[in-house]
Amino acid sequence: MDALKRLQQRLDYTFARPALLEQALTHRSHGSVHNERLEFLGDSVLNCAVAALLYARFDRIDEGDLSRVRASLVRQETLADIAQRLALSEHLRLGEGELKSGGFRRPSILADALEAIFGAIFVDSGFDAAHRVIASIYQPLLATLDPRTLGKDAKTLLQEYLQSRRSPLPQYRVLSTQGAAHDQQFLVECHIAKYDLSVTGQGGSRRAAEQQAAQDALRQLQALAGGGAAASRPRVVVSPERRP
Repeated sequence: MDALKRLQQRLDYTFARPALLEQALTHRSHGSVHNERLEFLGDSVLNCAVAALLYARFDRIDEGDLSRVRASLVRQETLADIAQRLALSEHLRLGEGELKSGGFRRPSILADALEAIFGAIFVDSGFDAAHRVIASIYQPLLATLDPRTLGKDAKTLLQEYLQSRRSPLPQYRVLSTQGAAHDQQFLVECHIAKYDLSVTGQGGSRRAAEQQAAQDALRQLQALAGGGAAASRPRVVVSPERRP
């Protein structure tokens, strides 16, 4: 079976104009006809479709939380994960330089190609078809989505957990910094006085180390709370590190 036909099977959509799919998979390094305009269009199509899906699914969530959840669902990391699930890397058309540098694994290239595919479906058949494909692709994510925690980082979740129990906020302290300036490793302590709990985290930035420490501290507090609180425990979602 032709490679593009296999991809269309995974998308559960057959292009009337297969050239649109080829263009959606073409990075600008490959040639003058590439996917950037389709990606621009697909970004808007995706945002609209995900907003409609969330609006229909969560009727008691206000617009602020809906916006936060949507932002998490359409960010680059999420799109790259979906692209990997669809095996888009096998179909990307890249220039020689991008191929040699591993561009088919780069999250930005995968995410852009996925958005370009949504734009291509919109051009090929309109919004309803694009919405159907997006709804199908996002169904596994939506089925397990917890809007209370999605998109919140570990420090925020730990703070909310402590505030709900009228506990003082944690204190963070850098214990050590190692490595050259361009490749440092931070060791940070998260101390929660009320529970006499100190947890350390390590990362390539102070923020990343604090997030790791907060994640482990929250897990330990949840374990201390015992099985009776299990049903109400927030699920930790740690945002990817972003260097300042």
